[in-house]
Amino acid sequence: MQILVVDDEKLIRWSLRERLSREGHSVVEAETGRAGVEAFERQSPDLVLLDLRLPDTDGLAVLKSLRGRAPEVPVIIITAFSSVDPAIEAMRQGAYDYVAKPFNLDELVLTVRRALETSTLRRDAGARAREQKATCGAHAIIGSSPAIREVVDLVRKVARSEAATVLIRGESGSGKDLIAKALHCESSRADFPFTNITCTALQDTLLESELFGHERGAFTDAKNQKKGLFEVAEGGTAFLDEIGDMSPSLQAKLLRVLEDKTFRRIGGTQDLRVNVRVIAATNRNLEEAIASKSFREDLYYRLNVITIDIPSLKSRRQDVPLLARHFAERFAREFHRETPGFSFEAMEKLQRHDWPGNVRELRNVIERAVLLGAGPELSAGDIVVGHVATSEGGPGRLLKLGAEGLSFDDLEKDLVRQALERTRGNQTRAGELLGMTRDQIHYRIEKFGLRPDPVPV
Repeated sequence: MQILVVDDEKLIRWSLRERLSREGHSVVEAETGRAGVEAFERQSPDLVLLDLRLPDTDGLAVLKSLRGRAPEVPVIIITAFSSVDPAIEAMRQGAYDYVAKPFNLDELVLTVRRALETSTLRRDAGARAREQKATCGAHAIIGSSPAIREVVDLVRKVARSEAATVLIRGESGSGKDLIAKALHCESSRADFPFTNITCTALQDTLLESELFGHERGAFTDAKNQKKGLFEVAEGGTAFLDEIGDMSPSLQAKLLRVLEDKTFRRIGGTQDLRVNVRVIAATNRNLEEAIASKSFREDLYYRLNVITIDIPSLKSRRQDVPLLARHFAERFAREFHRETPGFSFEAMEKLQRHDWPGNVRELRNVIERAVLLGAGPELSAGDIVVGHVATSEGGPGRLLKLGAEGLSFDDLEKDLVRQALERTRGNQTRAGELLGMTRDQIHYRIEKFGLRPDPVPV
């Protein structure tokens, strides 16, 4: 790390340079405030040690100048014992800490070390936040069609509102999870957790525990207290996918969370208050579910305050080329290949297809094409869409059922194992290969006792 020392006393600069150099740092010296600002601009140091009393200016003025240029760089103030009050004022203006003369070099080194560690953590956290923003904001929603641009505009408006609940409706594979993440990343809650669960992935008892948590001893396997999805998401967003398949008993408990902002862990006696935005998504017609008594009408009206309807890919065909090129670039990067182009025939084939599986189906088609295609351009032959034909099973059949039948559990277990092996244990990617969510894959890992170790690269 490079450290700038701004002090008019030559002996102090020498002492600091000698000690900090032994700690592995590079030291730049300046004996006036003006020289310090110039060195700061020229060298871009990782930390500054700044004396408050300088021959040409006041240290507080230098601090203000440095903070204006790079507020993320920590500044440690050096002050005489008799001038501690100005040092405290410097901290109010953004200095990291101060040390009083005469100072102990060992203690100063510890202060420098803490300041650099804090700065590194903040820089890394900021980089992660920027990376997350780049990959999950509204701009990550690909498409130029009027239908999808309308969705993007609505996402931005809703994200910045105070709406406590949002309902997302759309066909399977249309990108409801992407919209939920965009709502979170564009909101004031972006720095807080985003938690999600698929309501079809777990049995009722397990889903209740995942949502609300449980106390130790609440049931046979509850050996420790566990926080649920709502508690973990405090200050952030809780995303409930496939809400239309939640059981009526859990719907009643969810309604309480939405209305009172309180819940109890399983086995608990204390009401816990929570501050989260709840985003629910479904591919079901909830009005029909209400008519069939499988979905609570009061919960529907509580959720259906702000609704975002996602258009099917079939209804926005002009977005297919943009999405195809986006996925081709993404998978080429993942597979360490050059990004392929598309022949006219390949793109025409993509645009003619109806995409019943929506964006998820398109993504899987492009992944296969990039993985198996050869050459700088994908041909129509590389684009495999629609039902798969097999010589043994006939058109549209992936497997021929023998006369003696088969064990469906064994088949499901084997497919999940194959998907985990192919993705080196990545449950999210394995789910994508099988058209499942990560939660659904995790449930089957537990169900079948699968514990695959990641395959070495």
